[in-house]
Amino acid sequence: MDVNLVLRSTRVITPEGTRPASIAVSGGTIAAVLPYDAEVPAGARLEDVGDDVVLPGLVDTHVHVNDPGRTEWEGFWTATRAAAAGGITTLLDMPLNSLPPTTTVENLRTKQDVARAKAHIDVGFWGGALPDNVKDLRPLHDAGVFGFKCFLSPSGVDEFPELDQEQLATSLAEISGFDGLMIVHAEDPHHLAAAPQRPGGAYADFLASRPRDAENTAIENLVNQARRLNARVHVLHLSSSDALPLIAAAKAEGVKITVESCPHFLTLTAEEIPDGATEFKCCPPIREAANQDALWQGLADGTIDCIVSDHSPSTADLKTPDFASAWGGISSLQLGLPAIWTEARRRGHTLEDVVRWMSEGPARLAGLTRKGAIEAGRDADFAVLAPDATFTVDPAELQHRNRITAYAGKTLSGVVTSTWLRGARIVDHGTLAEPSGRLLERTN
Repeated sequence: MDVNLVLRSTRVITPEGTRPASIAVSGGTIAAVLPYDAEVPAGARLEDVGDDVVLPGLVDTHVHVNDPGRTEWEGFWTATRAAAAGGITTLLDMPLNSLPPTTTVENLRTKQDVARAKAHIDVGFWGGALPDNVKDLRPLHDAGVFGFKCFLSPSGVDEFPELDQEQLATSLAEISGFDGLMIVHAEDPHHLAAAPQRPGGAYADFLASRPRDAENTAIENLVNQARRLNARVHVLHLSSSDALPLIAAAKAEGVKITVESCPHFLTLTAEEIPDGATEFKCCPPIREAANQDALWQGLADGTIDCIVSDHSPSTADLKTPDFASAWGGISSLQLGLPAIWTEARRRGHTLEDVVRWMSEGPARLAGLTRKGAIEAGRDADFAVLAPDATFTVDPAELQHRNRITAYAGKTLSGVVTSTWLRGARIVDHGTLAEPSGRLLERTN
């Protein structure tokens, strides 16, 4: 192969571990991972990043870009810039909060047309499963969506209604027929309806309105459906650690279930959230410190498969001081890696663990066989990290369109010094190149 780039570091994270290495790149693909002092092929450019750590580019499979239709909330241009600045080289866009939602092939094409010229990183798309679009699921699968998202409780937007248990079974049966994947916002509507609903700024009241039982029951029902239909299912944004034993048992039994959690559940706690601070509102909610400890144990033992952002931004006016009426969503696309690394290191985990949770795991979930690892044959997507450098989060320095974040003022470890997409440097110490991302389609 005609090698045009060699990226060298004393610390390269590969599937075999971390070691000094030189990564040979040819035509946007990793040609070989060579010894550190390997001779640079004639005509190749050497980029030596010293002791900074070279990670495989992160993969974020849970991003609400909201484009088109609610572009004032985010948009492909700003979302992919924020992702690139945070070391993310691939994202999958959620099917709702944009207008139209990604629930037909026509709507998918509309979204792809909007994204094509704006993508700074590679972008793929989830489809949506609604009560009335079962007929559209196979065509969307054939058109290249990576799977289908559904809600089991109200989504927050009228154009994306939830599925009841019978509708879930119908959609799961259709999707399992072509070995597709259903990804599920799992909160039980009956538990939510029975919970106390107190408007106002008290976080404790909001937390009581989204009880753990709502998640636990919804996940139990999902496991039963997946078992009965032999369907592949994925639990989105796990917040309740009480569900971990159930998930672990289902996995051990052979149920085809995976699960993700998010930086906000793993780094923020209910105890620290001030009343009225609705930048911390999300559904399901940020829970107590003891719950967070159990989630980290679920990561350590493999019950939780991956960490993704659930970046769900809005305009500032929607973040009213009333937790009941404020838009629910955490903006964290650019900050997920340092937020997780800061907490992971404190708990004794390594950057290899972070790569497994934030690159390898999401890539496996989506079937992105060219992403998620530094080894020959994969895309030459890299995040270069100064792991010991620290910074204090200043919302004004974020690439998000609306710079509202629950991480404002926090001091985090880990500075992304550069990001590379298929062998091209797209971020260099905060300076971004022009868009060069591609639109991805499921290939397996």
